[in-house]
Amino acid sequence: MTDAALRRAADAEHGVFLAESTPVVRRALDAGCRPVSFLLPQRYLETAAKQLADAFETFPEAPVFTGDDELLSQLTGFHLHRGALAAMERPAPRPVDEVLAGARRVLVAEDLTDPTNLGAIVRSAVALGWDGLLLSPRAADPLYRRAIRVSMGTVFRLPYARATEWPAGLDDLNKAGFAVVGLEVTEKALDLGTPEATALRHANKLALVVGAEGPGVRAETLKMCDAHVKIPMPAGVDSLNVGAATAVALWELAGIRLASR
Repeated sequence: MTDAALRRAADAEHGVFLAESTPVVRRALDAGCRPVSFLLPQRYLETAAKQLADAFETFPEAPVFTGDDELLSQLTGFHLHRGALAAMERPAPRPVDEVLAGARRVLVAEDLTDPTNLGAIVRSAVALGWDGLLLSPRAADPLYRRAIRVSMGTVFRLPYARATEWPAGLDDLNKAGFAVVGLEVTEKALDLGTPEATALRHANKLALVVGAEGPGVRAETLKMCDAHVKIPMPAGVDSLNVGAATAVALWELAGIRLASR
């Protein structure tokens, strides 16, 4: 089950997700997630017994499986070098209106299918004080193992919901009073960090739409945005990796939310 799309479908069907590394497992437990089982390298048992002792005691029904490195690599399809792997009960999906309620800064991931990129932008969003995440129907699963690992478990701190239709799902943001901004190089895009973008930085409610690596934000989505923004760059350089670009934009547009911390 190394294919992300197959994994997403199977995990959702069985109501589980996988948390990799002891720090991530701990953060999942601290967020209220319930373990189904643990998988630990034989060489790590003693250390894990100390670091996860309270979890083993709180959830005695969750079995602890173990084996040598070669066996676990054959079983999982990757080298389990971060200490622990846990299968955990998947939380119930949140409705979009619940995620938007009370939020002032929302990140919108359109067709961001790479779980590594998604994990990176989730980590940036949490670090920079953003309140929620809205996913398009084709975006990656925030609870995919690699996405969780790259986010360092911060995904458990960021409320998220998945739109059922797209780009019609942006209407929910409009109805909730959000100014919707697309991060894309277009003819009318405003340079971030300039006076022209001041109104956006100080908007009471703001949603930032980022697209997939390569294709960027869809043309039909950009038509529904209130404004477009871009990162000013020297001649000959036209883009950053979506994770890096999103981090820059999240910082620039955090506005009042970040300044009031």
